[in-house]
Amino acid sequence: MIVVTGGAGFIGSAVVWKLNQQGYNNIIIVDELGTDEKWKNLVGLNFVDFIHKDEFIKHIKEGNKYFIDSIIHLGANSSTTEKDADNLLNNNYQYTKTLAKYSLKNKARFIYASSAATYGDGSFGFNDDETKCMQLRPLNMYGYSKSLFDCWALNENIFSSIVGLKYFNVYGPNEYHKGDMRSVVHKAFEQIRDTGKVKLFKSMNANYKDGEQLRDFIYVKDAVDMTLHFLSNRNKNGLFNVGSGKARTWNDLVTALFRSMNKPVNIDYIELPPHLLNKYQYHTEANIDKIRTAGHTNNIYSLEDGVEDYVKYYLIPEKHLAE
Repeated sequence: MIVVTGGAGFIGSAVVWKLNQQGYNNIIIVDELGTDEKWKNLVGLNFVDFIHKDEFIKHIKEGNKYFIDSIIHLGANSSTTEKDADNLLNNNYQYTKTLAKYSLKNKARFIYASSAATYGDGSFGFNDDETKCMQLRPLNMYGYSKSLFDCWALNENIFSSIVGLKYFNVYGPNEYHKGDMRSVVHKAFEQIRDTGKVKLFKSMNANYKDGEQLRDFIYVKDAVDMTLHFLSNRNKNGLFNVGSGKARTWNDLVTALFRSMNKPVNIDYIELPPHLLNKYQYHTEANIDKIRTAGHTNNIYSLEDGVEDYVKYYLIPEKHLAE
């Protein structure tokens, strides 16, 4: 049995979709649906059971009734603006520790989501060397909660048996429900569709012109491909970046979007909100040498190709992955 936590979410539902394509249906989805539209990501997917995250962790702690071969742990509070530190510690740190301990005890494959947010402002680079995780200085509590587990795993000396994945800026279908945490691609698509223009933050850093701030954008189909690489390669372990390996500007991103929508480029640069002034990343770029060395050699969508695929096959027809 394969457990996918966060399986109704953005990356999680895409992982289940891909597993189905590969012939896997022996899947338990663990999540909480709440009151948003996340449930729609489940429509069309094949799995044997859905279990609320609180019920699942209770069973794990008490001695579970499931025969689990692998846990792909993607469930988390992913809000980078969350102010409830206890909520983040419980959901992102303690929950992950419990699943990791269970997996090691029961010889189940454990793959979990870390985050590029652990790198902070990038002062220490973007090298996925797990032995350096103590040096990193995340800029928000979300990143810190993810970094805490990375450092715990290092101190427990278990990276030789588990896989952590540092996702960079993932975009693509099935993110519809994420509200303000949606990718800029999804937000900008709606702005362009409704107004014919898009808003980007001005740069407050003299080294970067407006819209020239850099990010590593990775299409969700590539992020899923990299994730499942470690499900079938169980001798490959450690902490790995999941990104394109090439930083691109926000201007590049929205230009690709305008072109995919057959619209003229029209950008309005707006002020950076005060609460983001000390938490804004001006440059992220995944070093993907390590995951390549681990055997992931598949081609990665270019930014232009990824945006075009997203727009033409999902955003314009308003479809989810499994439709």
